[in-house]
Amino acid sequence: MSSRRILFLAPAQSVTRIFPQLKEAGYEVGIAENLKGASAFIRKSGPSVIFSRPQLPGYKVEDLLSVSADDSSFPPVIIFTDKGSAEEAERFLGMGARDYWLEPLQFEKVKAAVPAVPRTPASAPASSTLGGRTPLPEGDGSRIIGSHPAVARVLALAKQVAPSRATVLISGESGTGKEMFARYLHRSSDRADKAFVAVNCAALPEHLLESELFGHEKGSFTGAIARKLGKFELASGGTLLLDEISEMDLGLQAKLLRVLQEGEIDRVGGTETIKVDVRVLATTNRSLEDWVKEGKFRQDLYFRLNVIPLRLPALRERGDDIVRLARFFIAMYVRDYGLPPLELAPAAVQWLEEYDWPGNVRELQNLMERASLLAGKGPITVSHFLLDPDSWPVFADEGSHEQQPDQEHCDGASPESVTDPFSGGVIPLHEMERIMILKGLEQTSGNRTMAADLLGISVRTLRNKLNEYRSAGLEIP
Repeated sequence: MSSRRILFLAPAQSVTRIFPQLKEAGYEVGIAENLKGASAFIRKSGPSVIFSRPQLPGYKVEDLLSVSADDSSFPPVIIFTDKGSAEEAERFLGMGARDYWLEPLQFEKVKAAVPAVPRTPASAPASSTLGGRTPLPEGDGSRIIGSHPAVARVLALAKQVAPSRATVLISGESGTGKEMFARYLHRSSDRADKAFVAVNCAALPEHLLESELFGHEKGSFTGAIARKLGKFELASGGTLLLDEISEMDLGLQAKLLRVLQEGEIDRVGGTETIKVDVRVLATTNRSLEDWVKEGKFRQDLYFRLNVIPLRLPALRERGDDIVRLARFFIAMYVRDYGLPPLELAPAAVQWLEEYDWPGNVRELQNLMERASLLAGKGPITVSHFLLDPDSWPVFADEGSHEQQPDQEHCDGASPESVTDPFSGGVIPLHEMERIMILKGLEQTSGNRTMAADLLGISVRTLRNKLNEYRSAGLEIP
């Protein structure tokens, strides 16, 4: 089973050039030229992303975007066309398209748009196709969950400033949900029916980021084979998020400052000044005040961005929200993967409350996905969180499945005597490790890359462990 799946809703010849590269890189690629073929691939394979032409015989991309708008678990949709316009891009982005590209498709760009590990429902209902919609139950992962006073203050301020055009600077550690708050600001504004466009300033070098933001004219540099609309144009009338703004080069910062002050852009290689109406939000995981002092960030741009500052608290500062969020994510993955209802064991709750959470909400979400998949019929225990026995807690709840093994009582245990590692019996930690690795491989249908990611280890570590088990004469798939 491929860990990365792409559906092209387009004539086959439009993807002929990059199809061999995608297949060689390990992508599962589907090409459909009508709704029936697209529905079959979506239901069977659960694509990570859908690339669609604006229209085909008997099909308009509006049909796809309407389904996507009703179901936030639906794959992101990127529209590509050989004859684009700013008006069409604005309309489609306002309807929920992830992006709008001009042809020809570039392999590296397509590759960068595909999530590394897609989420595929274990048993998608028959109606989960383009022809019939399945409403998503409450709790779709886009809500802001939490009642801690620090979160309540940020939400209250965000709600108050959302209707304005003021620039907002959202700061916080990585994984605290800065983009989610940016989307909340957009949804709560009078621009909610317009485009929301996000740009990761840390992902591209300066010359590419400038083109990405402001667009370029054909022939303006090597590889500029056609005019490209920049994100400012695509977001005109809506909201533009500049993610990790601190990583932007100083030279580009000066050009951004002009755009914010004058409300106009110049495409790379262009001679025409273009007016844009964009509400700008920015995020950073650094202290911009310190970067200004160190000469890494322009002071005038900092003042221009920091009109409304929002600081998001780290997860470790949010008290009871940690367990509340954990249960929210567990319920989400139970639904998405078609799992039986799952609960947290008491010791697992204690572990969640005492852990420092350096990766914040993102780390918690990933951990709950792993634990939900490994728990079987539950309950979720600490052993489902981590594979490294040295990092397991020393506390235990009486009657839970997480009592620390006493080596004197473990020596007699054998793999053959253990049929269910979570049945309450005490087994050696190395055997627990082996069982969890096998369970991870089972959950991912033997895909080692996905299993390693699920288990929180490298593919090399997983391969070494499997070789070790084979050398010991154990049966390994």
